[in-house]
Amino acid sequence: MQNAKGGFYRRFVKRPMDFVLSLIAIIVLSPVLLIVAVLVRMKLGSPVLFKQQRPGLNEEIFMMYKFRTMTDGRDAQGELLPDSVRLAKFGKLLRSTSLDELPELFNILQGNMSIVGPRPLLVQYLPLYSEHQKRRHEVRPGLSGLAQVSGRNAISWEDKFDLDVEYVDNVGFMKDWRIIFLTLKKVFVKEGINSETAATMEAFKGTAKDRRQ
Repeated sequence: MQNAKGGFYRRFVKRPMDFVLSLIAIIVLSPVLLIVAVLVRMKLGSPVLFKQQRPGLNEEIFMMYKFRTMTDGRDAQGELLPDSVRLAKFGKLLRSTSLDELPELFNILQGNMSIVGPRPLLVQYLPLYSEHQKRRHEVRPGLSGLAQVSGRNAISWEDKFDLDVEYVDNVGFMKDWRIIFLTLKKVFVKEGINSETAATMEAFKGTAKDRRQ
């Protein structure tokens, strides 16, 4: 349950703060955005941006932007190769530094995302969530979140969703700034970028009790 102070912040402060901070970040980081875009074009090809539909606040679908980190490598049958093969060396560098996430600042500016909130996941996961897990969509998805500073891809889906809901229940100014500072720290030390068994996080298939037979 939201306390009165947290409710006021969520309704009247969080969105204006997101807008101002994302605008400042875009202006300050514009040289970095341009340089990364040029390097992506040279090393990974076109398009420079990876665009994908993701569910946001109240499960409304929006288009999320990131810098591409994978090639379009395919096998003899024309099927895309595994992520671990298509994830180029330069793509790994972008992910380890979180530079691939910078275009999401424009999603924040547009109001589709927040600086802090549960990460926007795949649309196909929506039917797999339990009622508890669905609560992660009660707030705007974030560039970073409580789950990201608590392990990112190195923790299980269930733990990640529990942290998402914990954040939903405790949105607050100080909590958001604590997550922002922890995010910066983790980016610099490159913690929790990948899961223990894959180049990227394994696909979510529903928690055991919720999987369809």
